[in-house]
Amino acid sequence: MKTYSAKPSDVTRKWYVVDASEVSLGRAATQIAALLTGKRKPQFTHHIDCGDYVVVVNADKLVVTGNKLTDKKYYRHSGFPGGIKEASLADKMAKNSTEVVIRAVRGMLPVNKLRDERLKRLKVYSNAEHNHEAQKPETFSLKEGK
Repeated sequence: MKTYSAKPSDVTRKWYVVDASEVSLGRAATQIAALLTGKRKPQFTHHIDCGDYVVVVNADKLVVTGNKLTDKKYYRHSGFPGGIKEASLADKMAKNSTEVVIRAVRGMLPVNKLRDERLKRLKVYSNAEHNHEAQKPETFSLKEGK
């Protein structure tokens, strides 16, 4: 019996709609990353991008546990001395809640050449409306994992 290895021409991509308000941020990010990498497919191959498109809605209603709204910090640096900037999760959610979801999912994806292409297939919206109805996306429940 030979080992199966998927080819890029064999990959078929589906569209999924995910509601971010169902579970906490970390649990949502892991399941979204699994959809983007294609780990739920039987033809999954590590070096081929087998993943699907994921549309995340209701990013404004994101749920976190504990004191993460105030304690979790996001850092960025300008490259100049003393140029470090810090923002809490509550500040990021007030300014742009979609960026919080994107950064969480990005942290769950493997660090390799395929990560940027996988992130391009992630579409995040702050409310329940999205403009991907033409692709006929399936709803994916994060609570059930189906």
